[in-house]
Amino acid sequence: MANVVVVGAQWGDEGKGKIVDWLSVSADVVVRFQGGHNAGHTLVIDGKVFKLALLPSGIVRSGKLSVIGNGVVLDPHHFVGEVEKLRGQGVEVTPANLKIAENVPLILALHRELDAHRESSNVAGVKIGTTKRGIGPAYEDKVGRRAIRLMDLAEPNELDAKIDRLLAHHDPLRRGLGLEPTSREAIRDELLAVAPKVLPFMAATYDLLDRERRAGKRILFEGAQGALLDVDHGTYPYVTSSNTVAGSAAAGSGLGPGAIGYVLGIAKAYTTRVGGGPFPTELNDATGQLLGDRGNEYGVNTGRRRRCGWFDAVLVRQCVKTSGIDGIALTKLDILDGFDEIKVCTHYRLDGADIDYLPAAQGAQMRVEPVYETIEGWQGTTGGARSWADLPAQAIKYVRRIEELIGAPVALLSTSPEREDTILVHDPFRD
Repeated sequence: MANVVVVGAQWGDEGKGKIVDWLSVSADVVVRFQGGHNAGHTLVIDGKVFKLALLPSGIVRSGKLSVIGNGVVLDPHHFVGEVEKLRGQGVEVTPANLKIAENVPLILALHRELDAHRESSNVAGVKIGTTKRGIGPAYEDKVGRRAIRLMDLAEPNELDAKIDRLLAHHDPLRRGLGLEPTSREAIRDELLAVAPKVLPFMAATYDLLDRERRAGKRILFEGAQGALLDVDHGTYPYVTSSNTVAGSAAAGSGLGPGAIGYVLGIAKAYTTRVGGGPFPTELNDATGQLLGDRGNEYGVNTGRRRRCGWFDAVLVRQCVKTSGIDGIALTKLDILDGFDEIKVCTHYRLDGADIDYLPAAQGAQMRVEPVYETIEGWQGTTGGARSWADLPAQAIKYVRRIEELIGAPVALLSTSPEREDTILVHDPFRD
């Protein structure tokens, strides 16, 4: 049995929620290892829709242990609200089935305010299309060694000194931006008001996970966003503020790299992204509109319409390398039903030369032109298919061509949002 890491192999929104839920049936523990409540997962179980932003997808399955790892930044007020919402839907959420790393950094009101201010700016290069939920500023404070962490709420007598250290940075920053100052008392009150509702979930999760691993429990690591939004390997600066690649599962959970067995990348049968930044295969035409309408391409948390385009094999191939992806879960194949022809980007043209990778330089990323291969479409339906025999022959050819171009096999094929509409080619837990 192999522990499995699930990562997005595009810019996020690839359908990770359904795949993680599908895999969680075989898992004992589900760990969220990075990001914040800026990435939504939609789960459809027996016709009931669950929308998660912060909690691991395994929380909706009974008998599973869910863990929020130290690599996450946690908004305690959002956490409480999401827990209450799930409980209202009949989901059991208690300290027995959900644990939060004691050293997880917290998102505060001042982080949200700073994020929103930057996104409202007209200064070139400041606005990058964040969700304004404070994730980036919270990560800045983490690496700046001034974050308030969950464990700090358990020591209220020590809070003032830690808040002063935080404000030593934020006070001059807020003055320079023309924002009202924040008092130590306001932050203290904000934290102590929510502490009793969050602290019961606190645990030394690195130790807990190590014990679960040694006991032979199957662990599923769940990331947020996609590998193309990785702060190191993505389309910088139009990225998130954490490492979204598979290697982050180890650091973000407190386990060593040896705990990771199989890496499953999630990719749509076409491409989408939210927010600003380069998007070589974006379609600003009726076809792009059609993909968005058919795929219901709106952000789970923000409601923002996603930008849509053809499948970009260059980018997914690059994510296969940076995350060490062993197999792909290809989602939303059914959205391509009925197209007479489908295009796939096989390489780029940059300043007159052909290249087979996305350059790291921001200017070059904006200049690359996609070079397409045209593939015959299919008139039959793939929606709801649960075996290869249910697929039109041309749809199978499309999937096989994708495998060739990205250098990784398709391990799972998703043909609708419903959990059961999944074709299993290789079980990631049986590496």
